[in-house]
Amino acid sequence: MSAGALHIVKPGLLTTVQDLGRYGHQASGVPVAGPMDTFSHRLANQLAGNAIDAATLEITLIGPELIVEADTTMAIAGGQFEATCDDRPLPLGASFTVTRGQRIKFGRVLQGARAYLAIAGGVQIPPVLGSRATHLVSRMGGFNGRALIAGDRIPIASDSRPRQPRKSVGLMLPTKGRALLRVIPGPQADWFQADSLRALASVSFRISPQSNRMGYRLQGPPLVRAREDELISEPLGIGAIQVPAAGEPILLMADRQTAGGYPKIGYVISADLPVAGQLAPGDFIEFHVCTHQEAVAALISRERQLLRCADLLAPSAVEGKDVS
Repeated sequence: MSAGALHIVKPGLLTTVQDLGRYGHQASGVPVAGPMDTFSHRLANQLAGNAIDAATLEITLIGPELIVEADTTMAIAGGQFEATCDDRPLPLGASFTVTRGQRIKFGRVLQGARAYLAIAGGVQIPPVLGSRATHLVSRMGGFNGRALIAGDRIPIASDSRPRQPRKSVGLMLPTKGRALLRVIPGPQADWFQADSLRALASVSFRISPQSNRMGYRLQGPPLVRAREDELISEPLGIGAIQVPAAGEPILLMADRQTAGGYPKIGYVISADLPVAGQLAPGDFIEFHVCTHQEAVAALISRERQLLRCADLLAPSAVEGKDVS
């Protein structure tokens, strides 16, 4: 496969290079980053014939316009965007071939918030600490550590091999800007008043405009602490629901810090994190408290979706790639 590039004509609102994240360095204070919706990132890669950890473009709310400077195969998964190739509609949740010089344009988003554009062979920028994921705050990884801008040329592999078109069912996206997310009690759930978990699950929280890839600030009734102790900073994972002293929770997302000292009333379960990744400021979240057993069962069900996709694509789509 020879080299090519994606020439960014218009960058959209926020377009970044992401792979599954920079794991193994959190003890040194290096954040993980990675896609906000890991399910759709992995699905797009499967559709394009890649390993699931190949780098994609994460497209947020307003998509880019780009010229493809190589013959290749692409796939789009995740949020429902209007998308065209030389003004012809592109399929979502399916692979398609592109020839050198064609122009890909993303229009308005119809449902969800983020789409993932996978290119056969993946984005070919050099990895940093083993990952190509962009962490915006530290300006690490991705394309020069930042969101893409007009004039950027993103290196890709040129892949003109004939491929059978592939299609699969994607994530069930939030409807009307509202999502139900399941949570399990956090390590400091007992720091809050006895009915705080019930209160968390009995109201809707609005995602504040002061939200980003690090976390969603949630506007709603304050969660009242039963203890006023200071918590020693401890490691943080994606999906943690931190509660500062004022009582308004923060749902930590892909670009979260590695450690923090706010008590955590709960964690959004892994199976529902991709749904959370399809939300935007102004959207609403409702929480439902579940058991660890229910969380495990939900994750198994979510992973089976991807395995079924791999089975539907076999044998041409898998081609020896890791889709576990």
